[in-house]
Amino acid sequence: MLTEAGATVDIAWNGKEAVEAVTKAESEGQQYGAVLMDIMMPVMNGYEATKAIRSMEKENSDDSHMPIIAMTANAFVEDAARCREAGMDAHVAKPLDINRIITVIDRYTR
Repeated sequence: MLTEAGATVDIAWNGKEAVEAVTKAESEGQQYGAVLMDIMMPVMNGYEATKAIRSMEKENSDDSHMPIIAMTANAFVEDAARCREAGMDAHVAKPLDINRIITVIDRYTR
């Protein structure tokens, strides 16, 4: 859906791969525009992966802040609060609505 909307997309199959992709981009002097972070992933869940990415940002101490947007079937207020506590910027509930996702991405990347 996002590629059809004009975005360039990389896919990580688990939280560890997501952290590794962000780390690799940073080491190459690049940065993702945003990360859509599923909460329920194998190996490392979305909360753990987000905390690892935020820790990496602090270590770099260059004031970079990549938007991380949670995607989860958990749509309660406390779920959104837990995402924010982990360092995520926004929360999008499943089932996914492409227009909602694009609106949220635009909000945090412009």
